[in-house]
Amino acid sequence: MRVEIWGSRGSLASPGASTVRYGGNTATLLVVGDEGEHLVLDAGTGIRPLGLKIPAEVRRVDVLITHLHMDHLQGLGFFQPIFRPDLEVHVWGPPSITMPLSARIGRYLSPPLFPVTLRQMPCRLELHDAEPYARIGSLRVRSDLVCHPGPTVGYRITSPGGKVLAYLPDHEPALGVDPFPASPEWTSGFDLAHRADLLVHDAQYTDDEYRDHVGWGHSSIRQLAAFARMAEVNHVAPFHHDPSHSDAEVDALAGELATLLPGAEVLPGAEGATFDL
Repeated sequence: MRVEIWGSRGSLASPGASTVRYGGNTATLLVVGDEGEHLVLDAGTGIRPLGLKIPAEVRRVDVLITHLHMDHLQGLGFFQPIFRPDLEVHVWGPPSITMPLSARIGRYLSPPLFPVTLRQMPCRLELHDAEPYARIGSLRVRSDLVCHPGPTVGYRITSPGGKVLAYLPDHEPALGVDPFPASPEWTSGFDLAHRADLLVHDAQYTDDEYRDHVGWGHSSIRQLAAFARMAEVNHVAPFHHDPSHSDAEVDALAGELATLLPGAEVLPGAEGATFDL
């Protein structure tokens, strides 16, 4: 199973000279399974360049969206595969008791915000509520609600060989927990992350920044360290970098995380990074 990062920024796309190394595109990952499955995690602005690289022989792509905030959805209408009539595109997203997924995504993919509606997409499009347990080809996909404003899920993807990616890009497990962490069974996201081979996780804030953003749905670098220790994860990619953070500031946060997790491998999420699990 190969994991590629195509967008790692949080909240707002932030291209520029100070974000060149980690990139300015918002959240998008590609997971390629051993049997050729193509799973796209989130539809941030990174999904546009990713879509241009989907091989012509691929006949199905699954887009797994964690939640419908714009930084995770904005790129969907610019994803070239949805304009391919020969392609099956399955879009998965957080369930809601008030409105189907198609209607919620359609609020963005419709005039006046976007000129093309979901119904007009030429691909063979199917929308699904994220299920607690699902299988996409040979990959097992688990989803669960996590702590973030609005319906939000995290994903745990397991290969046939038992390798695990845990993806929790927008996550505030420390909310209302003092001291953090509490017991695992009461910690948001624990079951998704436990003993994963790679944890891609929210690390938007410094400790000082977090004090001014409690309840916004994101984690500080120290909270990520505590969560990773609890989940017994030794390979961590801090993710969802704040749009105001330069490459140098992301470097400093990653260095702090490495100090807090001695013996663990810490490689901050950067556009172009690839992980073979």
